[in-house]
Order: sequence, then C-alpha cells, then structure tokens
Amino acid sequence: MRYKVFGRHTGLRVSELVLGAGNFGTRWGHGAKPDEGRRIFDRYAEAGGNFIDTSDAYQFGESEELLGEYLQGRRDDFVLATKFTQSPTPKGGILVTGNSRKAMSISVEASLKRLKTDHIDLYWVHFPDGVTPAEEIVRGFDNLVRSGKVLYAGLSDFPAWRVARAATIAELRGSAPIAGLQVEHSLVERSTEQDLLPMGQALGLGIVAWSPLGGGMLTGKYRRGEQGRAEGLGGRVFQAENNAQRTAVLDELLAVAKDIGATPSQVAVAWVATKGSLPIIGPRSLEQLEDNLGAADLKLTAEQIARLDKASAPALAFPHGMLSGRELQQRMTGGKLDEFDHPALPIA
Repeated sequence: MRYKVFGRHTGLRVSELVLGAGNFGTRWGHGAKPDEGRRIFDRYAEAGGNFIDTSDAYQFGESEELLGEYLQGRRDDFVLATKFTQSPTPKGGILVTGNSRKAMSISVEASLKRLKTDHIDLYWVHFPDGVTPAEEIVRGFDNLVRSGKVLYAGLSDFPAWRVARAATIAELRGSAPIAGLQVEHSLVERSTEQDLLPMGQALGLGIVAWSPLGGGMLTGKYRRGEQGRAEGLGGRVFQAENNAQRTAVLDELLAVAKDIGATPSQVAVAWVATKGSLPIIGPRSLEQLEDNLGAADLKLTAEQIARLDKASAPALAFPHGMLSGRELQQRMTGGKLDEFDHPALPIA
C-alpha cells in the first residue's frame, strides 16, 4: 500500500485505498457481522491501510460502534472519518438532522461516544440539506477544529458551486479550511469529472470516491445471477446494467481484466485511482477485501485507460461540450494548441 498527502491543505498521510465501513454491522439487514468486520479491519490494517470512512447513519450507528471496538489500543494508527446529516436512527427528529450547528454539535458528540475516541480526524457533512447556508457550516467546522474534537473538515455529495463557496468563505475568513471532498465516481458514474473533480483538484481538496464498483455492477457478478446491493440495500447506490453503454463498459472492463490477469473489481478500482481520487472500497466479506486490495498493485497502461475511458465517456453538459471543441481551443491558443503545455492541475 502506498501513501499520499490528503489534498494541499493538510500534511495528513493517507493510504491509497480507503476502507468504507458502511457494511460493518447488520442493522440494515445486510452487512458484515462483528467478527467478520473485525477480520476485514485487521486485514486492511495488515496490508498497510490507514484511512477509515464511516457515517453515524451507517447500519443505524452500528458501524461507528464496531469501529470504536476495533480501534481500541491503536487509534493513532488510523485516519478516522465519519459524517453527519441523517441521524443514526430513522426516527431522528428535525433538530438532530440536517446541517445546522445544533445538529452538527449533537451529532459529533454522539459519534465520539460510539467511536470511543476524543477526536475525529475528518468530519464530513454527508449531504446538503438545502437550507443551511455555507457560512453556518464553515463556522461550525471552525469551532469543532478549535475545540480539538475535529481535525479536518470536508463536504460529501455537495454540488460543485456550494463546495467552492464554502471553501472560499473559509479561506477569506481564516477559518479551518474545507480540506476534503467526497463524491461518487466510477466507470458508470463519470458526471463528477465535469465540475466536481476539477474543482476539487484546483482548490487543493483531498478527494475520495465512493462506489468505484458501481454498487457491484462492475464486478460482473450480476451477470452471474448474484444480487448483493441490488436487493440487500433495497437497490440504493446500485448502478444497473440498464443501457447499451453500460453493457459496453462492462464488456470492455471484463476484456481488460482478462488481458492482464486481474479481476474486473481490481481494474475498476485502479481506474478510479488514475483520475486523482482515493477510491473507497466497501467490502462485506474478507474475500471481497482481498480482491479489492489487489487494485493497489495494479498499474494500468495508458492504452488500457484509454480503452476504458472511450467505452465509458459521458455526454458533456454545457458549457463543457462547447469548450472541449478543438476549433475553439485552437482559437483560444492562437493556433498553437498542439504546441501549448497546459497546467498539470485545473485552474480555479
């Protein structure tokens, strides 16, 4: 396992694969029992992994509770990330859900107790609630960082314009920076590449990508009649093979995997890593973890990446389709497009 610095606003050193703990527990009716969760956790640590991602809502709080047990005696060996917004109970009231400072304050205290720790390394707002302004979120994060209960702050599943606004407010006010961005990204969900990923890279955010396997579709197991998340989580965060392009993507993925002697899962996770983010793997069994870990040793060639890029290329929304046109780019570079070296990172 190799390690990377998390974005450009921290010196935090994190492993290249993130362990998602959404499957730790069984309160959703689908997941890993405590003993299996511990085996997954221990094997991930043995492989060099140090970045754990969970949420107070995962398995209705059981994921955090189990992690609190697994981390005993080795808390400082891991970067622990969790989220708030939804409440750990489906009956959470109106004051403990959403992103207000009150909900943030109540949620962080409850997570600290479940996790059996005095601080959270990376605290995410799980989703935008549509009502809490960026100023309130930034101020709430700043207070938690100053108190020592949280070390770094991040936004998950936010539109790009809201992330950019929050990051700018934090920068101008000298508040704790927005350090991280969490998005869905896979060969069957590439819309994040149009605004979210370049924005995150330009602003120096550490980026983690959830569901790099498209909810399991990219393992190829659904073609074999298996179900997994298609039924186990009521179809949530599951990308079905429901159109011609997705069939073509899976066909190409299987072909690349066969060519290099890897599994489709490993190729899919490795492809996400080539786009500048840290893939979150979310195994439900030790067998799945072992498969996922193989992605860390896989180096896709430029030709293999190009094949997968071509098969999965999304339709570009405005203005990206217009701006990507070669004629316009030639005009903007005085006819020297092929001789012009573009910056390595997107420009904000």
